[in-house]
Amino acid sequence: MTDVALTDPAVPATAPEPLPVAVVGSLSPSRASDFKTCPLLYRFRSIDRLPETPTRAATRGTVVHAVLEHLYDLPAGERTVEQAQADVAPSWEQLLTGEPELAQLFDDDAEGAELTEWLESARQLVANYFTLEDPQRLEPAEREQLVEVVLDGLRLRGYVDRLDVSPAGDLRVVDYKTGSIPREAFEAKALFQMKFYALVLWRTRGVVPRQLRLIYLADSDTLSYQPEADELARFERTLQAIWKAIAHASMTGDFRPSPSRLCDWCSHQALCPAKGGTPPPFPAHALAAASEDRRVATPVGVRVEPEPWPVSRPN
Repeated sequence: MTDVALTDPAVPATAPEPLPVAVVGSLSPSRASDFKTCPLLYRFRSIDRLPETPTRAATRGTVVHAVLEHLYDLPAGERTVEQAQADVAPSWEQLLTGEPELAQLFDDDAEGAELTEWLESARQLVANYFTLEDPQRLEPAEREQLVEVVLDGLRLRGYVDRLDVSPAGDLRVVDYKTGSIPREAFEAKALFQMKFYALVLWRTRGVVPRQLRLIYLADSDTLSYQPEADELARFERTLQAIWKAIAHASMTGDFRPSPSRLCDWCSHQALCPAKGGTPPPFPAHALAAASEDRRVATPVGVRVEPEPWPVSRPN
């Protein structure tokens, strides 16, 4: 047998498989926002993973989101307000089956009157949606879509409520909110999540979304924004800075509280120094996790073929 030299041009070279991307951290819009709002809250939720008491308002939001997702499973002609409202109770029962502990929300409601009123309030939010968009004239490209990308070792990931794609490839990111539209001074905070999604989509698809749209169902209003590439590049640097601050706090164990009016809705007030509480000991494994170089073999980024842009009636 004749040995073949490694440099023999007659032997086709085999390209080496690319190394998996090194991931040293991960952020979602909610966790990044937690750290900006209160570093200690980030620690309680992401590192200690402390359980939080469910609320009727948050659970109602989950139910309404499920109804709006189910709505677009129907043929366009069947997407009526009556059909959507009829799905509220089944969506609640489905949620309850998966999370039976939610039944405690109505432990004191022996006669069921509060549950009935709560379900009706969810139906009203669903009805409000139909005053803002005509789902019979919409064909979303994606719903409850996971989008993610790794940028300089930081994985950014989140779930988009709805993504509309035009024939020309223009993107519109839509998010449903069951609360009220924020005052102008708080619009930037409300748009933080949407800019996060816009950045991931830009980095994975090469297209800056044409529009970011928040739909507020409590008062039947919308907040729309058109991002630009330069702005998203700055936002990317902001997220990198947030992660560096998180990594530093993880190494030192120093996650400080940041008291504000939002503390009234926090489930962890009893453990917060700002409220006279004492946090649990900082978990040692968090130090290892902060510096661990985790490698993933799965492709990074979400790419799909464009689908027709939904046509919606004017608001």
